[in-house]
Amino acid sequence: MSRVLFALMVVLVVASCGKKDTSAPRNLDNACAILKEKPHFRRAFVSTKRKWGVPVSVQMAVLYQESKFIGDARTPHKYALGILPMGRQSSAYGYAQALDGTWDQYRRETRNRSAKRDNIKDATDFMGWYFNESRDRNGVSLSDARAQYLNYHEGHTGYARGNYRNKAWLVKVADDVASRAATYQSQLKSCSRLR
Repeated sequence: MSRVLFALMVVLVVASCGKKDTSAPRNLDNACAILKEKPHFRRAFVSTKRKWGVPVSVQMAVLYQESKFIGDARTPHKYALGILPMGRQSSAYGYAQALDGTWDQYRRETRNRSAKRDNIKDATDFMGWYFNESRDRNGVSLSDARAQYLNYHEGHTGYARGNYRNKAWLVKVADDVASRAATYQSQLKSCSRLR
């Protein structure tokens, strides 16, 4: 009996090693709960803050908006005639919902060729790189969650042109991102040294 039990345990351990945890944290409204449940998120956020200077609360608010912290998130399918699937709405994938072309540019420019969009450390590093580009190109502060999100959604050129001004829904979403970043920032002060 002990051999069977041992073999079963080995199979379970090997099976659990093969699957990534890409599921969302249980309490998305509490930054402290997110970091407690997913300690690897904390390490990724801190690493990106140190390397790129992007506040943890801003990273978290954008990730919430883009994927609800789901590592293998994808955009919905498009349908022809309302029933025939025609592929995805865009190539956005992963925690940061990075598009194929932008992700490839990030990997080239940072020489991080093995980066994966469903890896939280790579996703936050991507956001740090992108937000620094927003600062350099469009003068957006790294702590300005609203403007950083608008750059992220519209692209640097679209933001510079002010494309978002004609999209009331997007401005509302950006306001929500800023509000969530402020909430997360307040929560982080009470649960850790993260700022």
